[in-house]
Amino acid sequence: MTKTTLSALLIAALPFGALADDDDDRGFGLAGLLSAKNKQDLEPIQLSAGMPLTGAPWVLKSGTYYEFEIQGDGSQELALVGPEFFRAIWIDEIVVEGLEIRPLGLDSIEFDEAGEMEIGFVAIKPGSYYLKVPGSTGETQRLEITIE
Repeated sequence: MTKTTLSALLIAALPFGALADDDDDRGFGLAGLLSAKNKQDLEPIQLSAGMPLTGAPWVLKSGTYYEFEIQGDGSQELALVGPEFFRAIWIDEIVVEGLEIRPLGLDSIEFDEAGEMEIGFVAIKPGSYYLKVPGSTGETQRLEITIE
């Protein structure tokens, strides 16, 4: 066996990642979609009687991991619906008072009293979506969401 053939066999036996430069940012890190480099925090949603849900619409990027909080002040029993949005994302987890929930899907959430939850998800399907307080007609009770 020649020296060149032996060298080629040794290089071929190395894992592909061993040949990549650690400083090269051509893809996701070791955790892929869930890596810290691919995570963004969104503005919290405020559930309060007569108050706007957020200050601005959300513009999301498909393939990015997002986290946001929903904060209910207990001023009224309030819900959020957005079935089309919830079907356009993959929900990693919902955290309520330290309890982690990993649902297969979601249609709506409701706060009967004051509380907070955090939702972590990956935006998947590009399009225009919304989350809104059911039965409301005001623009401040609706969050416009775009996934690019």
